[in-house]
Amino acid sequence: MPESKKRKNAAQKGKDRPSATRAGQSGNDDPAARRERSDAPPPPSPRWWAPTMVTLMVIGLICVVLTYLMRGDAPVPGLGNWNLAIGFGVMLVGFFMTLRWR
Repeated sequence: MPESKKRKNAAQKGKDRPSATRAGQSGNDDPAARRERSDAPPPPSPRWWAPTMVTLMVIGLICVVLTYLMRGDAPVPGLGNWNLAIGFGVMLVGFFMTLRWR
């Protein structure tokens, strides 16, 4: 049975990788590259993030349901079916907040 590849130890990894100064680059990398190399997890979201996210999705849902039930006269009279667009827009903002939640 074939033997699996062994992991290299830290000393061998440093020897195999070319340094930034030898490659002609300065030692300053962009933040995204540093974040990929670091083993530290990203910082958690603020405490207000999750309640705001859920509230936006619920408010958007209420706008859409009210628009259907009141035939476009609610929640903002005079907008007609644009109330649907507002409701879906608010829900979309809440959904996009879920993508950044940690």
